[in-house]
Amino acid sequence: MSEQKRNLKAHPTRTPMPERDPLERVKGFDEVPLGYTEEMARAEAERCLDCKNPKCVAGCPVNINIPKFLREVREGRYQDAADTLRTTNSLPAVCGRVCPQEEQCEAVCIEGIKHDPVAIGNLEKFVADWERAHRTITTREVVETTGRRIAIAGSGPAGLTVAGDLAKLGHDVTIFEALHRPAGVLAYGIPEFRLPRAIVKSEIEYIERLGVKFVYNVVIGVTVTLDELFEEGYDAVFIGTGAGLPKMLGVPGENLIGVFSSNEFLTRINLLGADRFPEFDTPVLHAKHTVVVGGGNTAMDSARVAKRLNQARVSLVYRRSEEELPARKEEVHHAKAEGIEFSLLCNPVEVIGDENGRVKAIRCIRMELGEPDASGRRKPVEIKGSEFNLECDAVIVAVGNAPNPILTKATPDLELTKWGTIKVDPDTNETSKRGVYAGGDIVSGAATVILAMGAGRKAATAMHEYLMNLPAKQNMQAS
Repeated sequence: MSEQKRNLKAHPTRTPMPERDPLERVKGFDEVPLGYTEEMARAEAERCLDCKNPKCVAGCPVNINIPKFLREVREGRYQDAADTLRTTNSLPAVCGRVCPQEEQCEAVCIEGIKHDPVAIGNLEKFVADWERAHRTITTREVVETTGRRIAIAGSGPAGLTVAGDLAKLGHDVTIFEALHRPAGVLAYGIPEFRLPRAIVKSEIEYIERLGVKFVYNVVIGVTVTLDELFEEGYDAVFIGTGAGLPKMLGVPGENLIGVFSSNEFLTRINLLGADRFPEFDTPVLHAKHTVVVGGGNTAMDSARVAKRLNQARVSLVYRRSEEELPARKEEVHHAKAEGIEFSLLCNPVEVIGDENGRVKAIRCIRMELGEPDASGRRKPVEIKGSEFNLECDAVIVAVGNAPNPILTKATPDLELTKWGTIKVDPDTNETSKRGVYAGGDIVSGAATVILAMGAGRKAATAMHEYLMNLPAKQNMQAS
């Protein structure tokens, strides 16, 4: 079929993703999207216009050759499509699930000008899942080792990306992880109904097959310093420790029993098995009414997890309107379908406790939208005298995270920004300390998985150039 006839045949409406029934899925943690069939995937890939100047590639932080992988899906060459994805993306099964494609590659899809954009994220998920089901995930070809040793602090998406890229180039890479399991925020921050543990495990195994070594229960800055890593023979270090320090509301009553940060709440579930208590000895509060404060993806995750744990009322309080919600539209859609109540244009001013120091209500004030602020969104303004109490017995605060200062406090010669993030060269991600690079949330502040991966790719490119230009004597010592 000619390209012209093929494109005329293609339907302008994107192929919807099948989902589990909301009434059933809230009873457990099984993944909500069911995935495309081969027929669905090929029908959706048919909608790609094969643009001469594919803006979708530039819109992807890791520069996947999107037209090529869609063409391979269209032709039924799924393993070729998987190989294309892994050329620049070591975690396609993750990205196909949690990457905000609607703000990146799909946002600039030419088909999206007149019709729905091609469902690039759904197709990435399909290809990665097909590969996992039909064939052992491929690894790099054997390459000559360089003798260079790289230490990576943190096994989140930025660290994993750097590790995969540098291992493919023949470097000896070791990832140091503070927790007892790998994957950072992918493991502790994202619920299984959005990112199944089996998927994360499979992607980690791929990184290991590239030759990357993992060392757990090591806190860089406490267990070992950056200087000590260099003394031990590492030639370069990448810092990808993320933004794991929770921000709180700063209102009275936040220390009451029943108030959680989203980090603590989700870590108890995702990493420590609280959803399977008493099989896992990690208790979590079972509430009759949980209030989640925030409007991002983490707030949606917290609310949807609370619903599954308690099978009870869950409300989400957000100070702006639905139009300004920072969460993905898909996550808002899922939360609403699962019965999460939205209390918009409200802001907490106090958490109220009972005589035993336990949460019994959260006091809020109603808001209205004023002029746009620095973020470009209209600034929420309090309506005087509009306070009201929302009775509840649990509060989860999901209003953002800051960089954990452990590593940076232990490294005084590492230049920081006024926000406590690590200052880097925007072109290379090199820090003020020679041989040390950084990327992800520790540099940008809390952001998305794919942006962390994009920073990791940029850093890996610069690190490779730096390593290959080290003096020969230093190379011999590293070997």
